[in-house]
Amino acid sequence: QVQLVESGGGLVQPGGSLRLSCAASGSISSIIDMAWYRQAPGNQRELVALITRSGTTTYADAVKGRFTISRDNAKNTMYLQMSSLKPEDTAVYYCRARRLIGTTVSVDWGQGTQVTVSS
Repeated sequence: QVQLVESGGGLVQPGGSLRLSCAASGSISSIIDMAWYRQAPGNQRELVALITRSGTTTYADAVKGRFTISRDNAKNTMYLQMSSLKPEDTAVYYCRARRLIGTTVSVDWGQGTQVTVSS
């Protein structure tokens, strides 16, 4: 199992920036990719950005050019740098790790961190 702890959320004005962090511990070596998801009230949880073990990144269209996903392997930490934030980015942001154990794929989630974009 992998334990994931998010941090860095908060209240920011439109146009502002925030950096989210996701610290991973446990069975790190089995992780094949990590991702950020978000869920706004009344909406389904949606993928924001993903980074594979090889470093390939994928972004939702809504955040392309504004958000950057990255990781620091030495710190077992993944980041989401968010810039030019909009009110519609307001949501709880979750960190997710996907692991491969033999032929079985397992998913672990963090507890989430609130991001509120408002003036």
